[in-house]
Amino acid sequence: MNENLIYSVGTQVVAQKDVMAVNDRIAHPAGAVGVIVRSPVDRTHAYRVKFSDGFEAPIHHDQLVRLSEFKASQIRDRSAPLASDGLFERVIYRCVIGSRAYGLDDEASDTDRRGVYLPPADLHWSLYGVPEQLENDETQEVYWELQKFIVLALKANPNVLECLYSPIVENVTPLGEELLAMREAFLSKLVFQTFSGYVASQFKKMQTDIRNQGRVKWKHVMHLIRLLLSGTYVLREGVMIVDVGEHRESLLTIKRGEMSFDEADRWRKRLQSEFESAFKTTTLPDRPDYERANAFLIRARQRAIDTNLP
Repeated sequence: MNENLIYSVGTQVVAQKDVMAVNDRIAHPAGAVGVIVRSPVDRTHAYRVKFSDGFEAPIHHDQLVRLSEFKASQIRDRSAPLASDGLFERVIYRCVIGSRAYGLDDEASDTDRRGVYLPPADLHWSLYGVPEQLENDETQEVYWELQKFIVLALKANPNVLECLYSPIVENVTPLGEELLAMREAFLSKLVFQTFSGYVASQFKKMQTDIRNQGRVKWKHVMHLIRLLLSGTYVLREGVMIVDVGEHRESLLTIKRGEMSFDEADRWRKRLQSEFESAFKTTTLPDRPDYERANAFLIRARQRAIDTNLP
């Protein structure tokens, strides 16, 4: 779920704490259901929630949950030990992404590992289902469930595509090798819309930060420029390159804050123009190969019946 999501007016929610009235009286106990009648502009402010008796109260985001999620969580909570037990042993592909894969690392850089896991068929078919991703914050590891990974790749998600093309592969099973062998099936003109839309929105936010706070996170600026460079290469060459190569020093100049934001923004605009030109002439298909991706997923699901990891 998007951590910045704001629930809309009309959403049914469950109060996670007692809802208080005047004189420290409990108007409704924790677990009571209400309806949002006014949403805040951001998650630092409270919602206005109305209950069945007409009582209204301000409630912050971390003190409520959508009714639909509350009901679904009853199953997820019961399945928590089952859903996580042994799934890290079901990883079919593990690679390193981030600064080390980009060639932008230094002594302080973390090692970010990403990959794909294939859940066993009986757990996937069960009432409890499987988590869309496995995370280990201590080791900086994230593994997507295979179908989730494929869907993100088909949408041209930059992080997922970079995972497929990472120059640092640490472990891959035969099924993982089959996935890598078809990685070009995920590349399409959607790269243009996904990459450029993200970069434009983030630079707009950064311009606001400059005006309001007088600063930006230079590492983020660097990675947005890197994303445009990467996207342009994909459209021109039909493959993704993860290592930044000759652009390393310029990008590190941004990361260190040694390039002004205006100069970085001018570079961004030049790259956006090149990105658009590459889009006009690219030989990539309009859409990714959904049929090939779907056929692979079905084969993988069939092989998940076996005890041994394919």
